[in-house]
Amino acid sequence: MKSLRYYLGSFILIIFFAASCMSKPSTPNPPTQGNNDITGKVWKLTEINGKPIALKDPKSNPHFKLNMADMRYEGNGSCNGVGGTFEIKPEIMRIKFNQGMSTMIACEDLETEQLFVKALLSADNYSVNGNTLTLNKARMAPLAKFVLQ
Repeated sequence: MKSLRYYLGSFILIIFFAASCMSKPSTPNPPTQGNNDITGKVWKLTEINGKPIALKDPKSNPHFKLNMADMRYEGNGSCNGVGGTFEIKPEIMRIKFNQGMSTMIACEDLETEQLFVKALLSADNYSVNGNTLTLNKARMAPLAKFVLQ
């Protein structure tokens, strides 16, 4: 009887150790909380294709926010909501916005909105300088500049 308890206890210990050593599915590491972390913040558009934006309705400034919890971006192009998924590699400052959804309301600043959405979808990298975020495509001139809202 004593040997049965010994083997049963040993078997339980082996199972416990084996279970604790099993690998768990990996989850992406969130970016470090440094000054280059662009997630969880609202970024307001200030410049598109090298030119300051000129809005007919300054109250509806295009902006976006990156949500790491579900890897989605959301924002407003001026009068239409925009959103979708994104991929980010903060350690090398790479980003990719995937085509998502948008409402389709006509407005006075529709041209700026279309350029804003095009800049998001074209960007493949970014840079941060203080409170300014720049979205870029390869090594070309910046597509768009944003400031913290």
